[in-house]
Amino acid sequence: MNRRPTRLLTTVVAGTAAAVLLAGCGGGDGDSKANDEIAGADTGTETPASPTPTATAAGRPKIELPSDLTLVFEDTKTGDPVKDIVLADSAERMRAVDAAITGTDPKGEALAYYNTGKAREASLSWVAQFKEAGATLTGQARYYDRKVTLRSGTSAALIFCADESKGFSKDKKTQKIAKTPVTKNSYVLYNTRLDKNSDGVWQTSQIISTRGAAQCQP
Repeated sequence: MNRRPTRLLTTVVAGTAAAVLLAGCGGGDGDSKANDEIAGADTGTETPASPTPTATAAGRPKIELPSDLTLVFEDTKTGDPVKDIVLADSAERMRAVDAAITGTDPKGEALAYYNTGKAREASLSWVAQFKEAGATLTGQARYYDRKVTLRSGTSAALIFCADESKGFSKDKKTQKIAKTPVTKNSYVLYNTRLDKNSDGVWQTSQIISTRGAAQCQP
């Protein structure tokens, strides 16, 4: 697994780049292992100005990904319509970040639409790292064991796992894919917070990832 811009690997602690940021609903994750990936980490890359969302809830931005990149989301139906919307908007958030990285959404409009606050800042930093490295994404990422807890009518916590064993970074110029062996670090635990905005969109506001988490291992 290597969904990280390879030329940036030496700029961050323990050779892992930043993927997401701060803890979901209560500060840190209580574990400062080197395998944890914090977005917005200082890599010397300037964070670009935050794009302004241009779509409304009635006209959500259309997200397209390159033909060589596939995101698979499991557990889409819970029987609770509100939780199902939270799951759907979280999935769109993940797709929006990858669309900004791969260039199918160069202005980052979908990224701005589905992220807010620190999550938006960290997402922009993550995209900037790929741009600086001249890298993009290819392969497949699978998201599973997605569990929603509604904290109020406008706040929710979502925990889920990611299987990145078939996802890789790719050099834009050479098209060379940076394939690496599958290890426990190919599996990532995400702990996120989403807040419902005035347009009815559940935006990701905070997120932490733990690479190699035991509960996500196959």
